[in-house]
Amino acid sequence: MKKRSFERIDYLKGLLDDRRPLDKVVVDKLKEYYKVEIVYNSNAIEGNTLTRFETKMVIEQGLTIGEKGLKNYLEAVNLSEAMDFIEELVSNKEPLTETVLKQIHYIVLKETVKYNSQYAGTYRNLPVEISGSDFKPPQPYLVQPQMEELFQWYGDNKNRLHPVELAALFHFKLVSIHPFIDGNGRTARLIMNFILMQNGYPPAVVKADEKDKAAYYKTLEHGQTTGDVEPFIEFICTCVEKTLEGYLERIGVIYDKAESQGQAFRSNRNRENSLEI
Repeated sequence: MKKRSFERIDYLKGLLDDRRPLDKVVVDKLKEYYKVEIVYNSNAIEGNTLTRFETKMVIEQGLTIGEKGLKNYLEAVNLSEAMDFIEELVSNKEPLTETVLKQIHYIVLKETVKYNSQYAGTYRNLPVEISGSDFKPPQPYLVQPQMEELFQWYGDNKNRLHPVELAALFHFKLVSIHPFIDGNGRTARLIMNFILMQNGYPPAVVKADEKDKAAYYKTLEHGQTTGDVEPFIEFICTCVEKTLEGYLERIGVIYDKAESQGQAFRSNRNRENSLEI
């Protein structure tokens, strides 16, 4: 199943690559639309109560939504800023490192509440539990060595695995270590998109609707409790596929909704326009 998913993704990405470089106005419109989608959905998954429209008003016009509370507003502002930071990193061809990870987490959590701000950008020194899950993250003394192992794994596999599999697995491994007091999910999804964008893919949207949110958590916990990560990778493949289809539709490319076979694997690692969405 995974092989067919990658073939489908390669087919769709190939169509997008054939249209690159896109007109700057088109690129800016796509970035604007998908930033709102990512900020809204990623925050909503974690309980933020801003609507999609309210999120758009916050990040594009700087409006505060008084009745929704300052924390909801700051979470939207921070996640938007984190997306901008990732785009800058990709544009400058900066590598993914522990320092970059901590910088992204700091942006996500800063100033949301006093407690979270204290731990923004630093690994936890307390045990944590994942609400609603039977999976138990590692004890605090194991966080640093497991994070070092994660980045060693990333270095060993970043040029070997399909970029979508690499991004999905990094997300899975990071959120399973749960290295931060709070903000692990949002940070993991941002890092996943950082890896995708480094490889010429548009950022993927994990939807917060009931069906997708349930599938997201179900496949994640299944991998954590059984060691079988294939359903989670398949779920992320679906998210990437939907985003690619959305891009193609918005730039007027007609694609075969069933096509997947016979397409060459295009990692796009050597392209100079990886940020040209």
